[in-house]
Amino acid sequence: MRIAVSGSIATDHLMTFPGRFADQLVADQLHTVSLSFLVDNLDVRRGGVGANIAFGMGQLGSSPILVGAAGSDFDEYRAWLDRHGVDTESVRISEVLHTARFVCTTDADHNQIGSFYTGAMSEARLIELKKVADRVGGLDLVLIGADDPEGMLRHTEECRTRSIPFAADFSQQIARMDGDEIRLLLDGATFLFSNEYEKGLIESKTGWSDAEILSRVGHRVTTLGARGVRIEAVGADPIEVGVPEETAKVDPTGVGDAFRAGFLSGLAWGVGHERSAQVGCMLATLVIETKGTQEYQLRRSHFLDRFTKAYGHDAAAEVQGHLA
Repeated sequence: MRIAVSGSIATDHLMTFPGRFADQLVADQLHTVSLSFLVDNLDVRRGGVGANIAFGMGQLGSSPILVGAAGSDFDEYRAWLDRHGVDTESVRISEVLHTARFVCTTDADHNQIGSFYTGAMSEARLIELKKVADRVGGLDLVLIGADDPEGMLRHTEECRTRSIPFAADFSQQIARMDGDEIRLLLDGATFLFSNEYEKGLIESKTGWSDAEILSRVGHRVTTLGARGVRIEAVGADPIEVGVPEETAKVDPTGVGDAFRAGFLSGLAWGVGHERSAQVGCMLATLVIETKGTQEYQLRRSHFLDRFTKAYGHDAAAEVQGHLA
């Protein structure tokens, strides 16, 4: 099963200021703020939802095709993804813009000042999925993740026109989208991914009820945080999957992306929705135990041991032959 993952490609530049921002602000001079903070460290991490999901799928051995836009500074990031099983040949490289970048400084009170540079991500709208499909011999599913909004709309429309199954996954972009855009992006999707809060926001913005949205998509996949995930389809009993026990809760960033990576890998393997959700929850657990979205290591025996403990021997037997 050939799965393309479209979504943002970005790097995070994270800095720590040992003092307090509040101590540097003068109440009656806020209209002319000009400050510079001497930071203790700089942590550069690879990110972007498209790249995060593709990385996880590559770790599992399911050979994802990454579709997105980056800058000429993408070479090192590309090499990293290539080494971890991601097909990056369909990433568009901008001639004039840098790869998207999030720059954030955190103070001693955990307050943050951050900026997001869209950069090359804005060129995702120029990518044609037909060229991707022709290069790899066809696409069985396209995940349309958070990216340039115009790009997301174009990919969705192209999937409909060319009868390519697609999964709708708005995540961070849902806050800036209106009801008409969300209706266009989800109608006819094979899968609709969201967390529990986004689920309510989708219903509020579209004006469609839970039942009406479910009638317009093949399956609705809702992550429930520590309670796991629920998968719904018209005329079928909901499937609910819990999460494995964590060894530590280090950093929740990228947990949703990891779940999607595991779930999509399970679909590629043909192991069914319940097993796919279990693989997703196991991978998400590895991410929450690690600082950074792509810093975890997937060791096959360790993964299977924990998967067996969480979901049983029969479940493990169905997935072990597919793991890289």
